[in-house]
Amino acid sequence: MLAGFYIVALVQVAAGIVFSAWLSTFVPVGAGVISVFPVLVGIVVVGALKALRTGPGAPKGLSIGPDQAPELWRTVHELAHVADSRAPKEIRLVPQVKAAAFEEARLLGLVGGRRILYIGLPLLHAFTVDQLRAVLTHELAHYSRSSTPLAMIAYRGRRTTRGTIGRAWRYNVAGRVLKGYARLYLLVDNAASRRQELEADRAAVRAAGRAAAAIALGDLPVLDAAWGFYYKQYVEPGWKSGFAPDDIFGGFAELLAARKHELAGMRGQEPPGEGSPWDTHPPVAERIREIGAAAEVPRPPDGRQAGVLLPDLRGAGRAVQDRMLDVGERQVLPWEYFTAATATTTMQRDADEAFHAIGRATGANRLSLAVLLDIVEAKRLGAAAESLFPGAPRHEVPQRFTDTMAMLVALAAIRSNVAYWQLSWSGPARLLGRDGQPLPSAEIAARAVSPQTVGEARAWLAHLGIDPRGAAPVELRGRASVAGVIAGIANVKVDGVEHDLVVLDKGLVFISNPGKPGKGKARLRALVGSTSANEIAKQHRYLAYEEITSVAITKNVPLRADLTLHGGQKVAVREGWISELIAKNSRDVLTGALRQATA
Repeated sequence: MLAGFYIVALVQVAAGIVFSAWLSTFVPVGAGVISVFPVLVGIVVVGALKALRTGPGAPKGLSIGPDQAPELWRTVHELAHVADSRAPKEIRLVPQVKAAAFEEARLLGLVGGRRILYIGLPLLHAFTVDQLRAVLTHELAHYSRSSTPLAMIAYRGRRTTRGTIGRAWRYNVAGRVLKGYARLYLLVDNAASRRQELEADRAAVRAAGRAAAAIALGDLPVLDAAWGFYYKQYVEPGWKSGFAPDDIFGGFAELLAARKHELAGMRGQEPPGEGSPWDTHPPVAERIREIGAAAEVPRPPDGRQAGVLLPDLRGAGRAVQDRMLDVGERQVLPWEYFTAATATTTMQRDADEAFHAIGRATGANRLSLAVLLDIVEAKRLGAAAESLFPGAPRHEVPQRFTDTMAMLVALAAIRSNVAYWQLSWSGPARLLGRDGQPLPSAEIAARAVSPQTVGEARAWLAHLGIDPRGAAPVELRGRASVAGVIAGIANVKVDGVEHDLVVLDKGLVFISNPGKPGKGKARLRALVGSTSANEIAKQHRYLAYEEITSVAITKNVPLRADLTLHGGQKVAVREGWISELIAKNSRDVLTGALRQATA
């Protein structure tokens, strides 16, 4: 079937020749011109066949040489011998929860080339040596010389066609025919793929034993879920706030150690037991049964952490982080400081939003927790509390406002150096007071929201050494610091004056005196690519969505929108026929953002 790609290509060229000859009998004058047709078909077919070739591309990850990790390389060579496979020429560490062997393939996988073994750093932190042996042997066994005849060629062909099937459509009819054949090939190949997975599992048993092979197979989806949770809950919030931890992979190891019971519960779940003819892998339950039925090879177990195969696991993790993750201008901090900076920055942004809303509702300037307590004591808060939670049921507003007040008390405590954040790998970070106990911010807030008890709240703050003036807005222009560019329109009129418009996920940036109309798209793309969204917002007029009370869109194309701000000011945005979109969906993104902001 691999050879069939070339047969299909030759059939198309032959069909072009036959069609050209047939057509020339009706149009003899144009025979010379018509004879060019099969040549053109041939060129298109060759182009499509080139799309069905693949190589590993630029290798990713951190290359680890034999001199840097001799035990790892010795182990990999041993595992290649067990799998009856050629050892890789290169080992690279990557940040994903995976291991993979990749080989440059030519002639649709018929001829192999340089082989690279990729090892995910999270596996080195999570697996034992035996479990890692099982996973690596499984990957190397896909290129085994002793498995089903032609299995190695079939595996290379599978990798080639799967990796490139989406590119052939660009080559017109010939490319589409080849793509259709590739789909047929992959459908037939799925059954062979499932058999080869079971063969690779048996090789894993020979290298590490039944128990290690079964545990590693069952643990991979668990570790993948744990990595996703870790990144979303621990890394991403600080990353978006302009910080980066100094040791991402070391943090993952800490989380695995602290959440053993949760991970054990996930491991206890029944693996999927049903499959489909379209699946490339057998169901996990079937694979585990086959592993249990495989012949055990007596060998001493190795329950050491897989990271012992690297002399400097922590240093390797930091090197991968430096190479693979673009930190940019983010501040790199140790985990304790990273957690504190992230939590405090997030709290400050929430406080800024609360202060902005209260200031608009009360007309108060230079707000702080101290001023807010004065407003409560003077019974002037009134509808300001409701302005914080538009659309919320009225009976929920008091409790929500109390929660907001508790957040402001906690922020004031941090700014007064009375409280600090304690990193926890088993749960959220905790805010503790000087005595190491949780800060009573909720209790203080419950008294601070009522005119009758606000005096008690003041006394409690004073007793703890908390200065209420410490909780005050920082981002007076709104939340631009965490914004990202989501769209852009060049050459729009804002209140009748020519501007470029950059759409952020937190607001709009109006750039006056933009330049020549014909170069708007290139101008915007150059601007967005040259600096951060925060810098764009700082250098030009920035309007946060939270400042907009209503939007009236009178025409969609070209866009006619009237924005009404708090205080009654109007902003008219008019797209012209010479306007240029930085991306095709920029107009829809802008209108969607405006509608969502005022929903």
